[in-house]
Amino acid sequence: MKRNGLIIVVLIGMMIACSPSTKLTNSWLDPSLTPETIEPFKRVLVIARVKDETTNRIIEDKIVAKIKTPAMPSYTMLLPSDTNTKMVDEKLRNQGFDGLIAMRLTEVNETLNYQQGSGGYYGGYYGGYYRGRPGGYYGYYGTPGYYTEDRTFNVETSIFSLKTGKLMWTGSTATLNPTSLDQSLDEIIYAIRTELIKKGLIKE
Repeated sequence: MKRNGLIIVVLIGMMIACSPSTKLTNSWLDPSLTPETIEPFKRVLVIARVKDETTNRIIEDKIVAKIKTPAMPSYTMLLPSDTNTKMVDEKLRNQGFDGLIAMRLTEVNETLNYQQGSGGYYGGYYGGYYRGRPGGYYGYYGTPGYYTEDRTFNVETSIFSLKTGKLMWTGSTATLNPTSLDQSLDEIIYAIRTELIKKGLIKE
């Protein structure tokens, strides 16, 4: 392979490796909201229910650190006994919260994919005789096909107004074969932020 051909292959590999594995699959915005009527939140509570308690805390801290609005992770505010939605909302409003961001894992899809092999047969003359006839050699070159398993994690993120008690926006993201919690969170946050900017809920 020529040098420039090798460079192209390397660049393509880098592009594939760096491409985000998280995509926004769908979203919904309260049709009554417009950039003119949206009031910025003063204080937001962040709730994550994705995996175990440790992971949930990491996610909440990450989101709090990423958003510009003053925010608090739910593990610092809520108790296991806080199960009544109306009472919790009232408790939060009394403490100055007017917004809520909730993230939860909705499902994990597993798919089995077959990767086609590559190659072919080669033939050649070895210059000898086999039972009085010219002999040849034949063989197969390349790689055989194989199966791979993909796992897609679907996460739903919703934004509520504690002032009105209504859902303002909700969206679903799909992350293919996540290898790093930190990277996956960055991709989810980026996908959501891009959509909210497009919808006019937040500014760049």
